[in-house]
Amino acid sequence: MIPHPIFLSILSSFFMFWEILWPLLLGFMISAFIQIFVSHKTMASLLGKDTPKCFSLAAIFGAASSSCSYAAVALSRAIFKKGATFTSSMIFELASTNLVVELGVILLVLMGWQFALSEFLGGIIMVILIALMLRFTLTKKMVEKARIQAEKGISGKMEGHSSMDMTGKNLTSLSHYFIMDISSVWVDIVLGLLIAGAISVFVPSSFWQTFFFKGNPAAAFIEGPIIGPLVAVFSFVCSVGNVPLAAVLWKEGISFGGVASFIFADLIVLPVLDIYRKYYGFKMMVYILSTFYLTMVISGYIIEIIFSFLGIIPTQRNISLPAPSLSFNYTLILNTIFLVLGLFLFFKFLRTGGPMMLKMMNKPDKNMTGMNREMHKH
Repeated sequence: MIPHPIFLSILSSFFMFWEILWPLLLGFMISAFIQIFVSHKTMASLLGKDTPKCFSLAAIFGAASSSCSYAAVALSRAIFKKGATFTSSMIFELASTNLVVELGVILLVLMGWQFALSEFLGGIIMVILIALMLRFTLTKKMVEKARIQAEKGISGKMEGHSSMDMTGKNLTSLSHYFIMDISSVWVDIVLGLLIAGAISVFVPSSFWQTFFFKGNPAAAFIEGPIIGPLVAVFSFVCSVGNVPLAAVLWKEGISFGGVASFIFADLIVLPVLDIYRKYYGFKMMVYILSTFYLTMVISGYIIEIIFSFLGIIPTQRNISLPAPSLSFNYTLILNTIFLVLGLFLFFKFLRTGGPMMLKMMNKPDKNMTGMNREMHKH
């Protein structure tokens, strides 16, 4: 009896999840550890000028924050309201979703070191490009209007997450950041896995071969970085959730630069664009979309050119998407170890007021005032 395609799709999604489980948990643990040393108030005070030093700090702070796109956008507005320049806040966003540890670890395990390196290098390139682009196109009037809109405090998503500022360097703070980060991205991870599983089962390879100009390297090179972000925009998947889908797209023929630009584009998916509209107004949303998209496309081309020149673009597209079976191997051992560690942090989270903070995640940040101070004392 041949299994139903829907069952095969869900099964494929589950085994992709099983393959990336330990890298996810490891990445979230490292990210949580880094975040307890970073104060949002201090961060904003150091990003008040449009200088290379401030831009570098914005990228470093972004790399040390949550990988959740919604949390990155909310925190970006929070530091903008507290005094950071608009350019620094945008650089912070890009770094938050492209230079974070968990994304690199997942790419390394699921797709290979070349993709992890391309993401890191591409993130740096995008930071430089967006700084230059905004330097020559962003006007004081646009920033003033954006600040007026931002001060209205219209809710987007993950507002409470953006107000978490637990710099008590202890296990409680670590457990809270760990669970909060997971709770902020699990929907995107599940959605990304389901979409990737569905595409691998329901969409024939012949469609992708035509769509991505497989067999025509020149056309594929030109098309990839342009189409990659557009696929991301309409996939509704952001954060680390787009990595499984990126693996499927690479397997089916998208160019190396195209898959890089696809992964870059989690900050311009439709739900995030709507949040920009609420935060900064419609015109600024269009401006952010335009500059981010152009930055992602150019970065995709640069990445492909550099990696092609170095001869390190993978020649095989048979990404080892997990086979539908469980076996006693390093994946099982590492998943078990990190699940035990994750459960330990989860129970610590439960015993130290974590559920109360979790309820506040999508509420306005003013509701979090005073709560962080109490939580990290335990």
